[in-house]
Amino acid sequence: MSILNNDEDIISAMKDDLKAVKERDPACISYAHCLLNFKGFLAIQAHRVAHKLWLQGRKVLALLIQNRVSEVFAVDIHPGAKIGRGILLDHATGVVVGETAVIGNNVAILHNVTLGGTGKICGDRHPKIGDGVLIGAGTCILGKIKIGDGAKIGAGSVVLKDVPPRTTAVGNPAKLIGGKDNPIMLDKAPSFTMDHTSWSDYVI
Repeated sequence: MSILNNDEDIISAMKDDLKAVKERDPACISYAHCLLNFKGFLAIQAHRVAHKLWLQGRKVLALLIQNRVSEVFAVDIHPGAKIGRGILLDHATGVVVGETAVIGNNVAILHNVTLGGTGKICGDRHPKIGDGVLIGAGTCILGKIKIGDGAKIGAGSVVLKDVPPRTTAVGNPAKLIGGKDNPIMLDKAPSFTMDHTSWSDYVI
């Protein structure tokens, strides 16, 4: 608990996460509701503590927190993963985030999403997610690839290559669709609007 009491960054990030859930998830009826009952929010806060412990070299304790969160919430985030603020894990069940993954600010991730590696390679091997990205349910983003700021990944996609900023990627394997009319302003980014459709194409 001393980590929570003494770390202003964790406290500030938690406030941004709380605001993200309340403003972007219509199922959230109040801040108290999120604080007490939203497992995606709770899992992220537990990760923030575990990540701090990981950076301090207290890796056994950090991994213990990871294991317990995985058991209770069905969310498996390695304590080495770097996660920004204003994060929305919507539903959260089945989310897996690898050790060297990086998630930017104001990102929205739905359930059954994997940010993983592609094999037994060691070192930096997981995706880097930019700011304002929306990742749809059931998506796998694998390998040391970059998802640009404001990009949108459609539900059920398998992404193995870089996705440019403000671009929609859908399919298995994922293909780029749309992009030229994508919004530039952050408050219009997909993670804020939670709009899962393509900007300029409609694919059936």
